[in-house]
Amino acid sequence: MSSREAIVAIVGLAAITLLTRAFFLIPDRDLPLPAWLREGLRYTPLAALVAVAVPEVLLTDGLFLDTWRDAKLWSVAAATAYYFWRRGILGTIVTGTAAMLAMRIGLGW
Repeated sequence: MSSREAIVAIVGLAAITLLTRAFFLIPDRDLPLPAWLREGLRYTPLAALVAVAVPEVLLTDGLFLDTWRDAKLWSVAAATAYYFWRRGILGTIVTGTAAMLAMRIGLGW
């Protein structure tokens, strides 16, 4: 790729990014949205998080886990149990990370 092509690609990607991100900021008034769309947009962040996290937990090298001896499954279980016990996000993250480290380092999983 020549430097000219790289510059055109960078400028084009920047323009597309600016347009798509500024789309909701440009209008002077709120865009009218149907009630069903507003309700659906409430769940967008959760859906994005699930779409990223679930494959990371259930897949290894593009294949489904074939054993229960995987630190990811047990750390998710520990983090979930902590969350339902205390309802704290920071503790959930620390618990999951500690369980993952204990199994990876201590058990060699």
